[in-house]
Amino acid sequence: MRGLQSDLQTIGFQNDALLAPEQALALFFLRAQLRERTIELVPFEAAAGRVLAQPVIADAAYPAVARSAMDGFALRARETPGTLRLEGEIRMGAPWGGELPAGTAVRIPTGGALPAGADCVVPIEDVEVAGGNVRIGSAIPAGASVVPAGSDMRAGEMLLEEGRRIGGAELGVIAALGMASVPVYAVPLFGIVSSGDEIVDVRAKPKLAQVRDSNRWALAAKLARLGAAVKHYPIAPDVETEYARILHSAVAECDGVLLSGGSSVGLRDLTPRLVDRCGPPGVIVHGLRVKPGKPTLLASAHGKPVIGLPGNPTSALMILEAVAGAIVAQCAGAFPQRSEVEAVLATPVRKRLGWTHYVPVRLEETGGICTAFPLDMLSASVSLLARASGFLTLGETVESAAAGETVTAMRFL
Repeated sequence: MRGLQSDLQTIGFQNDALLAPEQALALFFLRAQLRERTIELVPFEAAAGRVLAQPVIADAAYPAVARSAMDGFALRARETPGTLRLEGEIRMGAPWGGELPAGTAVRIPTGGALPAGADCVVPIEDVEVAGGNVRIGSAIPAGASVVPAGSDMRAGEMLLEEGRRIGGAELGVIAALGMASVPVYAVPLFGIVSSGDEIVDVRAKPKLAQVRDSNRWALAAKLARLGAAVKHYPIAPDVETEYARILHSAVAECDGVLLSGGSSVGLRDLTPRLVDRCGPPGVIVHGLRVKPGKPTLLASAHGKPVIGLPGNPTSALMILEAVAGAIVAQCAGAFPQRSEVEAVLATPVRKRLGWTHYVPVRLEETGGICTAFPLDMLSASVSLLARASGFLTLGETVESAAAGETVTAMRFL
């Protein structure tokens, strides 16, 4: 592979040797020898947003006893219709002592524990109460207005799978089970390095041949969405020794590294050979059969992913969204659930046969019909993806898509 990378620096990409995105990812995961994820225990109060490292199993039945689903009266269904003596009242959080005597009913609030012997609840608005008696005018089936014991969770049932990100619903389950600490994957730390003599800090006023470092912040925001923490490194100049120093620091200090720029095959593109020197197995993939994002580089250094993204803003963010994000997600332990939408294509799209194209689209919904408006692909544009709602993936066997055709659009994460 190193010999191949050296050749690429001299002769440029060989199109017939480039891999499709899915092939590139398969090869990367086969050869990268990624490190095992670290598991840590956190208090359940701090578990929101983290990724479960182990499944959550119910330790008992929930609810432990049958409960009332209504404010009303607990009684025996076989004694309805009829008039029953009002025996008393059940308080929330307190069980009824003993078994409900025959021919009686007991007042019960929503969520109250049913007394032994009772098998249904009659809502308060469906009875007549007079003189210490309760009159029920119609037959009530057993189980009416009752939440059965174990109807929510059963002992031994897997409730939350490993790799699930903990949101409000998940945290509610964890709290209900009384889990004081939660096993989660450690948040991977990704270093970001932008490269190029033309790049300046966002606070600086760029000269005519310079651009502000917008890529770093776009990529950092996307990394956060993918479940990674970010560490920023200085802009790497087109000076080999200085670029190498910054890159080696990032690889040593982080769980993965994202590089923006310098991944192509021009004479001043240092990224491929510097990355290959960071540690084995080195560069695994250089160049994808894809638009945008052909110069993408996928590497691993001692089990840490090093991802070289194109310098063009649209290309860099699109490749992280559609391809390299799978590597970040693997490190984080959770794959985000991307939202798909069926849409009608507003204008025709043509592409290069044998290549994968990611086409940014603006999605508009009117009258229950979603329409996808393809946007002109300008890889150097900073604002293009901010104008888009999502993208289409047009595979290698597709050459065109006609206006009016139904397509599947992927919303941005």
